[in-house]
Amino acid sequence: MRVLITGSKGFVGKNLAVRLSELRSFEVLRFDHEDAPESLQVKVNAADAIVHLAGINRPKDVTEFTSGNADLTALLCEAIKATGHHIPLLLASSIQAELANPYGQSKRAAEQAVEQLSTQTGNPAVIYRLPNVFGKWCKPNYNSAVATFCHNIANDLPIQINDPSTQLKLVYVDDVIEAFVHALSNVVQSLQWGTVAPVYGIALGELAAQINAFKNCRTSLVSERVGTGLVRALYATYVSYLPPAKFTYDLTRHGDERGVFVEMLKTPDSGQFSFFTAHPGITRGGHYHHTKTEKFLVIKGSARFGFRHVITNETYEVLTSGDVSRVVETVPGWTHDITNVGNDEMVVMLWANEIFDREKPDTIAMKVNP
Repeated sequence: MRVLITGSKGFVGKNLAVRLSELRSFEVLRFDHEDAPESLQVKVNAADAIVHLAGINRPKDVTEFTSGNADLTALLCEAIKATGHHIPLLLASSIQAELANPYGQSKRAAEQAVEQLSTQTGNPAVIYRLPNVFGKWCKPNYNSAVATFCHNIANDLPIQINDPSTQLKLVYVDDVIEAFVHALSNVVQSLQWGTVAPVYGIALGELAAQINAFKNCRTSLVSERVGTGLVRALYATYVSYLPPAKFTYDLTRHGDERGVFVEMLKTPDSGQFSFFTAHPGITRGGHYHHTKTEKFLVIKGSARFGFRHVITNETYEVLTSGDVSRVVETVPGWTHDITNVGNDEMVVMLWANEIFDREKPDTIAMKVNP
């Protein structure tokens, strides 16, 4: 399917063009603001489907709303009619089409042009009234609070909030693209109103606090809950605005005669990740826990794990090395240690189920071999 994207160099257009290029069943055609208006008909003639994203939302002159939104959409609809056959059309409109401001009125006029095309010719069409769309490649300091906050905070620039209680309705660009691809792959036979889900709600002050928390996690090492929902999408967006010079950050190395210990990442409720090294012959550990549990993975060198039950004195030993991918788990009530039994430096990954608390460490010293 040859898909013509109008406004392919815009925020949503870039994301859609990249996604379609990843799929073998689509070929991308483009129409952008620098293209001559008369070339639109030629490109429509070559298209099997059209996603109309081009438009104006921050003009120098208010009359540009009409020419860039209503008139361009009408021109596109006339070009489709001139082909004499049906070309599925997806229109990205705005929730402001419900409002009586110049931008909203121009978006409503664009919707009406698509409605008229579908009613008169039976041309398949889907209209999406989108709230604020956020994600990678959105222009900051323009018309997106998310883009502006992410860009400025990532680049150590100030942000301005006039009313932190202002509520935003947001959709993530990947969800928008998924809806578009689904519609292109499942062409309707009439006019429909499309939806993008989920729609997120957040106050402006909460948004700023969340993005600042992303920045602060590099020093606290405590990650936000970035695995699902709005926080996942916001974190991906925030990271996309990091300049290349900030792609890396250093961690604190705690070293002594035994080796080094480095904490990498802490989570609010799923523990923390770290690694340590040990020189040949060095033993680390020699303690037990009441509740804390740990998982060890030797990724370099050879290790001997020793265990002794603190009540029964039952002992157990595990030999492992970086040549196998074997996790060794510590169990509450068993004192344990790890010894480098090889000739080279040992490197071990470590996960603990809770963040280390110096006030309540749940770590009681006891040798495995008293």
